[in-house]
Amino acid sequence: MGGVVRSEYSGDGLGEGDLARSPLEQVRRWVAAAEARQAETGDVPEPTALSVATVDADGRPNVRTVLLRFLDDRGPGFVTDLGSAKSREIAATGAVAAALTWPTMYRAIRFRGTAVPVGRDEIAAYFVARPWGSRISAWASDQSQPVANRAALVAAYERYAALYPDTGSVDDVPVPDGWGGWRIDCDEVELWAGRRDRLHDRLVYARVGPGGLGAADAWVVHRRQP
Repeated sequence: MGGVVRSEYSGDGLGEGDLARSPLEQVRRWVAAAEARQAETGDVPEPTALSVATVDADGRPNVRTVLLRFLDDRGPGFVTDLGSAKSREIAATGAVAAALTWPTMYRAIRFRGTAVPVGRDEIAAYFVARPWGSRISAWASDQSQPVANRAALVAAYERYAALYPDTGSVDDVPVPDGWGGWRIDCDEVELWAGRRDRLHDRLVYARVGPGGLGAADAWVVHRRQP
């Protein structure tokens, strides 16, 4: 067995004076920086990859990675099959946590809160913006359910591809009834910034009143030890 590999974190850290007044502005800053770095250096693949954690009926946690598709005053959101394991677990408890992580930038953001459904109008608007093949896959995959083999999955895709051929129109594939999304109504947003010697910075926006992610007076900031 090989020795332990250690990496020194050489990030710039994060001070209270560097924070935006609202968590929405701060999250947008870091997401934009990750996207810009990916465009420049290519070392931040899928900068909007969002790890989503839920709890099953036995109290056991589940985590999986989706893509951040919505980010506004109401919170971060993602799309999924409403019959998937994540959706069933969210519907049962309402509880959800998620994280954006950029190792090469020594940065991460954690969200904790309650999941609320994304409106059908927003889902429909996003669905038509997807490539045709991705829209077909939404029909072909009964997400989280067992499948006999890869061939069965491909056969389902081909069946729906024939049913809804690519005409170049945004309306050539209808939105499946069971396809939707979830948004996190956050109680807490934590910014993590790596530093040398593991003395990392953890600054947390904690909710203290009503208002969205962009309402500065709805949040207070405190520091956590690393």
